[in-house]
Amino acid sequence: MQSLKTFSLWLIVALTLSTAAGCSSWVYRINIPQGNFLEQSDVEKLRVSMTREQVIYVLGKPIAEDAFDKNTWRYVYSFNKGRKNEQQKSLVIKFENERLVSLAGDYDQPENFNTPLEQ
Repeated sequence: MQSLKTFSLWLIVALTLSTAAGCSSWVYRINIPQGNFLEQSDVEKLRVSMTREQVIYVLGKPIAEDAFDKNTWRYVYSFNKGRKNEQQKSLVIKFENERLVSLAGDYDQPENFNTPLEQ
């Protein structure tokens, strides 16, 4: 009789824990930023004909370099806030002859982008 009570108690505990595990959507999840966080003010500093070193100085090292095209850099940023609210931004920079020639992505092109820096 005592073993039946012990078994019943363990069964209730196991069922309670498995039910609580199914309620994982109630568990708090931390916000996780990943990648290169860039602001529009950072992108505004870019100019055509900048060297790779100058771009790294302004934006930092890119999170993803294209393995097949060394002239394309991708700055990718994602931020998961909660479960359904994800924010993503990207900036793609292209070089020709070791000089910046174009940029595209979720940021506005700088007004003075086509004006090269003085050499």
